[in-house]
Formats: sequence, structure tokens, C-alpha cells
Amino acid sequence: MAESQPSAPPSLYAAREPVFPKKVYGNFRNLKWVIMIVTLGIYYLTPWIRWDRGPELPDQAVLVDLAHRRFFFFWIEIWPHEFYFVAGLLVMAGLGLFLFTSALGRVWCGYACPQTVWTDLFILVERWIEGDRNARLRLHRQKKLDARKARLRLTKWAVWLLIAVATGGAWVFYFTDAPTLLVDLFTLQAHPVAYTTIAILTGTTFFFGGFAREQICIYACPWPRIQAAMMDEDTLTVGYREWRGEPRKHSEAVKAGEPQGDCIDCMACVNVCPVGIDIRDGQQLECITCALCIDACDDIMAKIGKPRGLIDYMALTDEQRERQGQPPKPIIKHILRPRTILYTSLWSLVGVALVFALFIRSDIDMTVAPVRNPTFVTLSDGSVRNTYEVRLRNKHGETRPFRLSVKGDETVRLQLEGTPYSTVNVDANAQKLQRVYLVAPAGSEPANAERTDVRLWVEDVTNGDRAYKDTIFNGKANQ
Repeated sequence: MAESQPSAPPSLYAAREPVFPKKVYGNFRNLKWVIMIVTLGIYYLTPWIRWDRGPELPDQAVLVDLAHRRFFFFWIEIWPHEFYFVAGLLVMAGLGLFLFTSALGRVWCGYACPQTVWTDLFILVERWIEGDRNARLRLHRQKKLDARKARLRLTKWAVWLLIAVATGGAWVFYFTDAPTLLVDLFTLQAHPVAYTTIAILTGTTFFFGGFAREQICIYACPWPRIQAAMMDEDTLTVGYREWRGEPRKHSEAVKAGEPQGDCIDCMACVNVCPVGIDIRDGQQLECITCALCIDACDDIMAKIGKPRGLIDYMALTDEQRERQGQPPKPIIKHILRPRTILYTSLWSLVGVALVFALFIRSDIDMTVAPVRNPTFVTLSDGSVRNTYEVRLRNKHGETRPFRLSVKGDETVRLQLEGTPYSTVNVDANAQKLQRVYLVAPAGSEPANAERTDVRLWVEDVTNGDRAYKDTIFNGKANQ
């Protein structure tokens, strides 16, 4: 008798089944439309907002000037040495994400994440061209590629490609004057970097929004795997009231005579889900808390005469209370709790600190770097000279005269390289590297001491604004 061959182990890989969400109406769907229009409008239109920046810079309200390592946002100008403003904004963004997640779960993912916004837009185009869920399913399952399927596919991909090109094009407009770059792009005069950037962003947008979709949220994005650290039993998130909906209409329990729950197993919540999950199975990593299942379920409940809220925003503490017949906590008690108050306080402190730093900063600035090779020079008359590289920054939109001076020891005098005067002109919105000499006469205390503390001052002659930096004067005792 022949021995039976061992069966092959089951495969751990399952081919992806595309998700075709059904069109749904409701408050949360309307909210998503509003957020999509606002966010896309901001992204596409912001580079075209004009702002007078003088003759040397593009008249653009929001501009990332990589050539001079500066960032412009309407009346705010961030210079390279002020990167702490960018770092502070990133900290605020992180704390804001923690705050919203602890209060409302993955609400960022469901409403404002770029992947969600562009996927919503691509699905809208797909639905407009190919039809709603059932029509798209039939087209997907159709094996034969006939003229109609080819026409629909090519039309959809062409519109997707236009959106993707506009997405990549809008991004490069943030880095230079948008009208000028637009002309250069169409006349093939733009820098190759611009074309390369547009090509890369076009490809990623086309693939992520059109084909990958929920796969980016499930497999590529790290946030689903760390969001649990931001949530607790009082976090409001989308959930299914199992104690009210079960047993379902076609379940074995109902067939055995048990009273039927409110869920009629219509699958409306599953059919509208953009990630293709069944919220009735409980909380899942894939859920982006978009709440479209709430709109779909509420619509069904209204049609069959049942109370709305079978699927709703709720917290684990509410589930326990409702199972015992008690009313849920007020929403404000879920939102205002120690965790969210801590995040809000930290977020506010960082914001206030950035605003304060923004308003107290001067329109002129300087950095001082002593030249170390050599540390000092002894001149023919016995005096000691130290050399410094001073970088002067003029943040005004016009050229300004800057006067330099030294304080600390009255015997130390200041000289500027290239001019007999103590004043130099610094161009508008620019910085100037000026070599400065400090000289101590022979026999003076700074000349003989190892080191002397001095302070270099710069003054805007036009309006009297001043700034200073402390540095060291090295004498002969340093030998």
C-alpha cells in the first residue's frame, strides 16, 4: 500500500482583494467632503498667493528659499539660525496628533491625512466614471477586456494622472516663484530637479491614491501600531453596540428562537468602509475612524424604524455602562481628562513660547567667530591684534547701514577690513560676512592678559536697532 504524501502547508499569503466603497450620505461623509475641499484648496492654491517682498525676492506669500536657506510665511521670515521655529512647529504637530488620537482615536487618519484625502478624491473620480460599488465590482470581475472596459479604465487613469501631475506640480511651486516656474515648465526651461520632483510625486500619488489605497494605511504607515499608546478606555472611537445589535437577523441563535437584535446583517457598514473591514468584529488596526459606517448604519436604522447609534462614536467605559443600563458619560468628560489636558497644556506652552520668540526677535542679528589660526598677532609697535569673522544679517526689505563697536575694555579698538570706517552696508534680506580686527595697545591689560571678555555690538543706523555677541580677546599670556 502506497504511503500518502504529506499535504502542503497552508500559504500565509493572500492576494489582495480590491476595496470598492459604496457611496454614502450623512453628516460624517459631508464633513469629509468639506475637509477634502479645504485641504486640497490650501495645498493647490497657496503658492499662488502674492505678497510683496521687495525687488530681490519673489512676491510669494509662502516660499521655501532653499538657495538662501530661508522660509517665508506671509509676514514671517525664518532664517537658517532660527531653525528652532521649525523644530517647535514639528513638536506642536506631534503633540497635536497625540491630543486628537487620545480624544478621538485615528481621527487624523480618517479625515485629514494626505493619503486619505487623495484616496477619497481618486475614489470620487472612479465612481464618477465607472459607477457605484456594484458596477465597479462587475467591471473588476469581468475577465474579458472589451472596448467598454478599456475605455473606462483609460479614462479613469487619465484623470488620475492629471490629478497626480497637478499634485507634483503644486509641490515644486512652493520652492520658487510659481508663475515664473509655470512658464519655465511649459517652455522646457525649468531646472531638471523640478521635472524630476514632479515625476516622482506624480508616480507616488498615482500609485498610492489609485492602487495601493488602504494598503498604505495598513502596512506602510507606522501610526496604527503606536496609536494604542495614545488611547485609553475613555478615548472616543467608532464602535458597534454588540449588546444591542446581536443576535443578528440570519444568525443560528435567531433561528433557534432567540429575540433578534437590531442588526439586520445588511452589510451596509462593510460596503462603505474604505479599508474593507467589518466594524462589528470589534476594534481593528485597519480602522481609520472615518465614521462612514455610522452614516450607513444610521440610514438603515431610520428606514427600519430603529434608533440610530447602533454603530457610533463611543468609549470602552460607555460600553460597560450601557450594558448595565446606565447612560453614557457626557462627551466633554471623555475629552477633558488628565491625558488630554496634559497634551493640550504642552501644546499651548510650545505655541506661546514660539509666538513670544517671534515677537521679541530683532530685525538685525550677528554671529561672531574668532579666527584661531593664529590666535593673535603681535604688530610691529607691540600691540596685539585678534581677528574675527562677523556675519551680519539684515532682515529688512531694504539695504541698511550697520555700525559696529566694541565694549569691555576702553583700550581695545575696532577696525573693519576693507574700510577705514566702522559702518558697512548690508543688502536687503541678506547677510554679509565682515572681517573685524580688535587691537589692544602694547602694555595694556588686554594685551598682556591671557583672555579678556569683550562684547561686539551692531547698530542699525537707520532706526537704532541693536544686537550684540560676547566673545574673547586673547593676549600674550596665551603663549
